[in-house]
Amino acid sequence: MKKHVLVLAMSAMLLAACGKKEEPAAAPVESAPVAAAPAAPAGPVLDDEKVLNVYNWPDYITESLISDFEKEFGVKVNYDTFENNEALHAKLVAGNSGYDIVIPTAGFAKKQIDGGLYQPIDKSRLSNYGNLDADFMAKIAGVDPDNKFLVPWAWGFTTVGINKQKVEKALGGMPMPENAWDLVFKPEYSSKLRSCGIAYLDSPSEILPVALHYVGKPAYSENPEDFKLALEMLKKVRKDVRLFSSTMIDDIAGGKACAFIGWSGDINIAGDRAKETGSKDDIVPLLPTGGGLVFIDTMAIPKDAKHVNNAMAFIDFYLRGANAAAMANELNWPTGNKAALPDIKDEVKGNETIFLGPEDTARLIATGGFSNEISGVLNETYNAFKRGK
Repeated sequence: MKKHVLVLAMSAMLLAACGKKEEPAAAPVESAPVAAAPAAPAGPVLDDEKVLNVYNWPDYITESLISDFEKEFGVKVNYDTFENNEALHAKLVAGNSGYDIVIPTAGFAKKQIDGGLYQPIDKSRLSNYGNLDADFMAKIAGVDPDNKFLVPWAWGFTTVGINKQKVEKALGGMPMPENAWDLVFKPEYSSKLRSCGIAYLDSPSEILPVALHYVGKPAYSENPEDFKLALEMLKKVRKDVRLFSSTMIDDIAGGKACAFIGWSGDINIAGDRAKETGSKDDIVPLLPTGGGLVFIDTMAIPKDAKHVNNAMAFIDFYLRGANAAAMANELNWPTGNKAALPDIKDEVKGNETIFLGPEDTARLIATGGFSNEISGVLNETYNAFKRGK
């Protein structure tokens, strides 16, 4: 989503007190003591234990972010990864996760917020919070009112990606569909792409919303009957799905599939990796006329975090414009940090699968989440689809 850069100019005013008016005196008057220079601003408050435990998605951090933070703040970062929102949720619900910062998708985080699994973010301690675009933050407020618990990491959209050359060969003379979701949801196309492989993200909270939307129902429906319709559609293409992937970048770059439901940034990363190994194939995310599913991944502090001060320092560090810009430049993810835009490369800002134009942005399916009450139906539907029953 391309944002207009708001350049905010701030000026500081220096105030000097006038000296005392000189008056005649019989005896010399001692000069007033010179005021001591103000102390240098203190750095962020850190925990006594200089440790920070972070839980994030794979392939979702720039090369030097951790080492730069460790060097500046003297805090050792332990960095672990999870494969999907469901795995993160299970860790949080079990309690005593040991993590100080986790990176949930905003829509999925709704149930975690409702369940009291996060602690509020003290925005007064984030000197770089003002770098965030207000319109962007309003989108997160749909699941996190008043932006109380979540701070954005990066965003993108779930969509259909393809290996252009392999898909063209598999389709033969059949033209590409107007709506790219047909490639993976309509047997007329999926049966042909079976020969070169179809891959789905292995996540109920990613596949079911786009399937529901495809059959004309709300992407985040709370009606169990809607899930039955989505399952009926998915069953028709189940035999054509080669794999359910939690390592989509490697699977795509390695040629395990030619059409895939994946995250826009991961598809672009996979395309870059394939090129680095000498592949001449074009691997690209598509912009379905039927809409891609917006996701916004966010930083949150678990309720039982042991190093909250260190977590706050890391969040503020990440919100610096240069660090947010590096996410776009190195990993092809757009940002809601307006201070980052001047440092983002022109070729990245000009890539319409990263920073979408207005028409494609308007087609996106808004971020949302499922309630705890419907989660059972969500998981049952997905598992029935994977089993082919």
